[in-house]
Amino acid sequence: MRIGILGGTFNPIHIGHLILAEEAYRLLKLDKLIFIPCYLPPHKTSQGLISAKHRFHMVKEAIKENKNFLVSDIEIKEKGISYTFKTLQKIRKIFPPSTEIFLIVGSDAIDELPRWKNFDLILKLSKIVIATRANFPIEKRPKWAKIIRIPYIEISSSQIRKRIKRGLPIRYFVPSQVEKYIEKNKLYYE
Repeated sequence: MRIGILGGTFNPIHIGHLILAEEAYRLLKLDKLIFIPCYLPPHKTSQGLISAKHRFHMVKEAIKENKNFLVSDIEIKEKGISYTFKTLQKIRKIFPPSTEIFLIVGSDAIDELPRWKNFDLILKLSKIVIATRANFPIEKRPKWAKIIRIPYIEISSSQIRKRIKRGLPIRYFVPSQVEKYIEKNKLYYE
């Protein structure tokens, strides 16, 4: 079995995340891809971060029609700072030992990865896959990573949050279900 892990704040999830997931699923020949919204990211500020419950539900809405994708609240249940090595340890207990686990990250994280907490353990628990983005070219491939090339979509969660605050439309930046969820729950307006 081949499982892909795509973690993030997903604040909110957007089309770029979904394109990355779909391409990773296809290129890595995965059986399932699991989105894991973090509770609190160790490497980013939590300023402007809406509740984990809302972020989880937006991911759930965004992927509900794709049978290849799942969303897990494994880091949300843990509360506190979400460390990748802890998540991978828990995931390893869920799947058979023969399962190949692919940790998918964007190339913007390549320099930070070796400084992640218990990085050596992360390498033992998973295969790291770096998805290249046009504005973060990889000059030298680390020996511990597999590289996949994905179409780059010039979109970010912070850009979407700014658009909402300014009263600008976010249609086509996020799936329509996510747009409706944001409107219904009045997220990111302040």
